[in-house]
Amino acid sequence: MIILPAIDLFEGQVVRLRQGKLEQKTVYPGDPLFYANRWEEEGANCLHVVDLEAAFTGEQRNLGLIKKLIGSLNIPVEVGGGIRSFKAAESLLEAGASRVVIGTKAVEDPKFLRGLVAGFGGDAIAVGVDAREGKVAVKGWAEVTHVDALEFIDQICEIGVGTIIFTDIATDGMLSGPSFNALEGVLKRAKCQVIASGGVATMEDLRRLASLPGLYGTIVGKALFDGTIDLSEAVAVANAASDARGAV
Repeated sequence: MIILPAIDLFEGQVVRLRQGKLEQKTVYPGDPLFYANRWEEEGANCLHVVDLEAAFTGEQRNLGLIKKLIGSLNIPVEVGGGIRSFKAAESLLEAGASRVVIGTKAVEDPKFLRGLVAGFGGDAIAVGVDAREGKVAVKGWAEVTHVDALEFIDQICEIGVGTIIFTDIATDGMLSGPSFNALEGVLKRAKCQVIASGGVATMEDLRRLASLPGLYGTIVGKALFDGTIDLSEAVAVANAASDARGAV
């Protein structure tokens, strides 16, 4: 299992939201480049960046900053937030992003998703599956659809997307622990890489996630900023679990 520290950008600052709500944001001091380089030094396998302004407005106002982040690191960087056009995805991939994360547009327009996979390859495309009580949420989690999350995952895999990032909205930013039951259901269903997101609060959470067969990675956000998880220790735990599974 790999560890992906999360950096959420809004107006050039590093922020964290509670359950995706902009009015419940925490702004962290320090330049985004400082955090990105710190996470790399502490052993992060990949950086997960979300452009919140793009997610809320559809405009890539942080593209220059994202390019700087990517250029300053030697680890892969995946980027999500407001990617609603082929051009937006292309600009991020040309900037050096290892993959782009598609959200609402993937639910609303499967043809668009197929076009991205055809144009860039499945490994460069991830889909964020954000669920509330088993249904897919869209538009910054403001709307819950009637789309069943597991059925949506079937469609994504059929299209050829390489990675799913699964978030149980109820846990995101709450430091209450991941929704393990929901995640286990996703792992049984998915035919591509699954990254867990939301709720990771303690090293025990990480140990339990690392023990799940087939889980490719885990995004850690608020817990790193608040100091409830040490990244170096988290990476060591993830590597040990991977080594143990490889020895079986």
